[in-house]
Amino acid sequence: MIKSMTGFASLTHEDEGATIGVVVKTVNHRFLDVQLRVPPSLAELEGRVRTLLQRRVARGRVELQISVQLRSTPTPTVELNEGFAAALSTALDRARNSGLVAGVLTPGDLLRLPQAITVRDRAPEADPKAAVALAASVEAAVEQALADLTAMRIREGEHLRADLDARRHALAAMLEAVIGAADAGRVGLETRLQERVREISRDLPVDEALIAQEVVRMAQRSDISEEVARLHAHLAHWGVLAEADEPCGRKLEFLLQEMNREVNTIGAKADGLRVSELIIGAKAELEKMREQIQNVE
Repeated sequence: MIKSMTGFASLTHEDEGATIGVVVKTVNHRFLDVQLRVPPSLAELEGRVRTLLQRRVARGRVELQISVQLRSTPTPTVELNEGFAAALSTALDRARNSGLVAGVLTPGDLLRLPQAITVRDRAPEADPKAAVALAASVEAAVEQALADLTAMRIREGEHLRADLDARRHALAAMLEAVIGAADAGRVGLETRLQERVREISRDLPVDEALIAQEVVRMAQRSDISEEVARLHAHLAHWGVLAEADEPCGRKLEFLLQEMNREVNTIGAKADGLRVSELIIGAKAELEKMREQIQNVE
């Protein structure tokens, strides 16, 4: 299957225990390169998340980020800095004895002094059942995000395949044109050689059988039937790979290298007025296909 390596998915999953956010994006890469960003509290889930991802993605650079906001309300704790309060009371007593202040130290006075009272949120006690439920919710959210990512990569892959199929058909048409041009070129070569032999034979004795063998040998050097047969096989194999369920990007890259090799050989062997022009066009199509294949998983 032709599936794009580029994709993006983002979702928010909410339940009674937490709000979970998952963002995943993929770009081109020769191999599978996974970058995970998981909260420290979910570090033990990293291996499971990586496994889920590897089931969905075979190649590409993947960045997956998970965020979790728990719904449980932390219990506040209030701490009195007794040393500071005692020192403050002693200082106020001295000031009161000196007539500088009047009255007594009140709770409101302490609340206005951040050094006297500290209020902290105490984390709730660990709940094994809640932890299991949170892990299940995170996995479900990751699964859904990866499903959305896969759907996008498949849609992008359909566009890639449409373009690649069009170029493959254009390449097949060029190949047929090259065959016709090469046949015409081979006939023209044989005709030119025979005319040249006749010109020479007017002044010099020649062995016509030997000359005929040499003409046939030179014509065989421009025979491209083997290369054409292999190129037809490569084009047919391309269709088989594109229809298969497993990722085919790397196989198509190799197949393109083989196709390019056959086209180069045909260009070197074939003779004809239009052969060079057609070979240049075929190479251009192969290069465009190579660029597109860089984004196929």
